[in-house]
Amino acid sequence: MSRMKAVQVTKPAGNFELVERAIPEPARNQVRIKVEACGICHSDALVKEGHWPGIQYPRVPGHEIAGRIDAVGADVTNWKPGQRVGVGWHGGHCFTCDACRRGDFILCQNEKITGITHDGGYAEYIIAAAEAVAAIPDDLPAAEAAPLLCAGITVFNALRNAGARPGDLVAVQGIGGLGHLGIQYARQMGFRTFAIGRGKDKEALARKLGATHFVDTAAGDPAGQLQKFGGASVILATAPDAKSISALVNGLSNNGKLVVVGADAEPITVTPIQLISGRKSIQGWASGTAKDSEDTMQFSALTGVRPMIERYPLEKAAEAYQQMIAGKARFRVVLTMNS
Repeated sequence: MSRMKAVQVTKPAGNFELVERAIPEPARNQVRIKVEACGICHSDALVKEGHWPGIQYPRVPGHEIAGRIDAVGADVTNWKPGQRVGVGWHGGHCFTCDACRRGDFILCQNEKITGITHDGGYAEYIIAAAEAVAAIPDDLPAAEAAPLLCAGITVFNALRNAGARPGDLVAVQGIGGLGHLGIQYARQMGFRTFAIGRGKDKEALARKLGATHFVDTAAGDPAGQLQKFGGASVILATAPDAKSISALVNGLSNNGKLVVVGADAEPITVTPIQLISGRKSIQGWASGTAKDSEDTMQFSALTGVRPMIERYPLEKAAEAYQQMIAGKARFRVVLTMNS
């Protein structure tokens, strides 16, 4: 029986273990992907620390997966061996719940989540539901495609659905794993792009990524700085800090929207008067479907948007994860396969 390398977590708050497993076979409506690269996301901590209810261990984490199809199961008609594909957070849907019947698959009540409800990409091969697979453009390398399947799709999809139009002022809070992509997408979508970060030392990078202005939160109230330019039509909050996000509400223009993608467990503080005055709103956004992933990667290939990455071999997954969780990565960590 053919074997593969995989990195698994055997229990909540357990260590990463490099193991050998049998290469799995795809069932009906599934494909097998030979993994070439897998990004490490902060959400992998849900598996590592056991914060997601009901996780069955051992579990292989990873939901930013790029590779090639090498086998397909019965009834798979739209994918063939050899195709370059990726899989993100959304690992499949039931097709029958209310959300699915309305075509809103990302809100499926029985959603499968790659690397959480089933094994993910810290491995040489994975099994994926056919509906969770996204085609990767030929001119997008696997290691650069992988982070776009979570970090990329999250900010791209949030921005394109936020209601701003080319020429509008759009601010991106945070210049990290999500924010450094959000700034690039906002500029390429034709927005007046403001980057919001702490410290003047962040300005040069923000402008290199495409920001037309830089708002230094260390220099004073960021909302007030935005209002000097009329306020933002959209503020994309990527840094998971509820206090910092709360401070941005007054930086919105009339009918402005604060779109939150940075996940924090603490509450956002806002008064009804802040929202009523100027008809402001707050919205959360979570990634997207495989088709959204394709749109993200195609737009990235077309416009030159790329993640800044650090590469590690699969065998050094624990070291790579620690680099990410400590906030030392600039800006996405990617495992690459030798085989």
